[in-house]
Amino acid sequence: MSNSRGRGLQANALGTFDTVVMAVAGSAPAYSIAATTAVLVGAVGLASPAALLYCAIPMLGIALAFSYLGRIDVNAGASYSWVGRTLHPFLGFISGWALVISATIFMVAGSLPAGSMTLALFDEGLADNTALSTVVGAAWFIIMLLVVLGGARLTVRAQLVMSGVELAILALFAVLALFHTGNARAFDWSWLGFSHFDGVSGFASGALVAAFYYWGWDVTSNLSEETRNSRRTTGLAGLIGVGIVFLLFEVFTIAVNVILTSKQIEANDANVLGALGAEIWPGWGGKLLIVAVMLSTIATLETTLIQVTRSLFAMGRDRTMPSALGRVHRTWNTPWVAITVVGAVALAMFIASNALGSVGEILSDAISAIGLQIAVYYGLAGLAVVVAYRRMLLKSPANFLLGGLWPLFGALFMFWIFAESLSSLDTAAIAIGIGGLAVGLVPMFWYWRQGSDYYRPARLDASRTVEAEYVPDELSTTNSRVHEGLSTDF
Repeated sequence: MSNSRGRGLQANALGTFDTVVMAVAGSAPAYSIAATTAVLVGAVGLASPAALLYCAIPMLGIALAFSYLGRIDVNAGASYSWVGRTLHPFLGFISGWALVISATIFMVAGSLPAGSMTLALFDEGLADNTALSTVVGAAWFIIMLLVVLGGARLTVRAQLVMSGVELAILALFAVLALFHTGNARAFDWSWLGFSHFDGVSGFASGALVAAFYYWGWDVTSNLSEETRNSRRTTGLAGLIGVGIVFLLFEVFTIAVNVILTSKQIEANDANVLGALGAEIWPGWGGKLLIVAVMLSTIATLETTLIQVTRSLFAMGRDRTMPSALGRVHRTWNTPWVAITVVGAVALAMFIASNALGSVGEILSDAISAIGLQIAVYYGLAGLAVVVAYRRMLLKSPANFLLGGLWPLFGALFMFWIFAESLSSLDTAAIAIGIGGLAVGLVPMFWYWRQGSDYYRPARLDASRTVEAEYVPDELSTTNSRVHEGLSTDF
């Protein structure tokens, strides 16, 4: 593991509130509900609120894992560093690669809705034009690329505006949904139970889609080198983010079940939220929620760009990928080479995907494929925290539950839905999901043979983290936050 002092990212750029906003924006509540609800309902029907509930519990375990690992190793690569320093460097690389591939696929899958939502504001008919959606989506993607290139402070300012408006609109419609009459069906508590799942495989396929809903809150960990008091802030923000989006997901998924018919959900597969808005508030409702989805999609393109570019930056710095990816812009303190490369690759894939079919078809396969990759890197992080804190788990019941049992349950749950889903997913989703991971074996073995220090790591052990490594935030400089750690007992 490289311990070079020349990190170069802008330390102390983000505060606690900024980081919570990034966590919520990373999970993209409006986008996730709009783009994924039809996929989830297609997988589990009326059990969609239950799938989100039972995925939230292990997801909190993974958020706890990220929180506690972030206390003892501040690294832009997050799980890439933690897993490599606890389980094995090969697993660490695969963990980082899974994030890189899933984020790159998402930027393709997410740019299309950004384009179609923008067009829908002017003409509903234009929203189904895949070619035009591609052009507009690509334009939004390039704008977000430039914002991310401009630095962490500019990024979070843009995020505050976009996510602020999005959350205000969602809160308004959550209240209006409560008073809506003329519903398609009455609310039933059984929607939160197991009775509507089609067996174990049905539950697993629903959980895989639900994992995609939550994915993205961990952008806080990739921003750890740029956050004040990051050992506490990034993990806490991730936990708060998961809690906020869980409430939004449940409210709106139940509202969709209550207010929309099965035919309406199917007919609006790429924008269920717009259809819901039109039902709740005829005329303006659909337009307002389309604005929320558009802002959410653009906002999460930004957070996804941060995740993938910070991960590649950490890999370039450790020389497990081309070292140029670890270069930082002198003025903006951003990994400009990584941002440029990701932008070029994502745009090329985006244009190529235009030939694959409709917006809805592209989304469905991409979401399932991303779900597989999320399950891999979240699951590995859940195991890593148990190993890193193994000497401290029996010191108190809280340690045992929060640092051991709950993250371990989260990890096992992620691996279980990965294995179970392989039998139910179509060939395209499996090819994208597994094939994307397999491609990572090439750079992994190449740079291992080149002798990268990453493959000879300093082991991560919470009980032996040296207090002398700790640099108080008020004394830290841009280049002093190196594998920052402190003695900790949760």
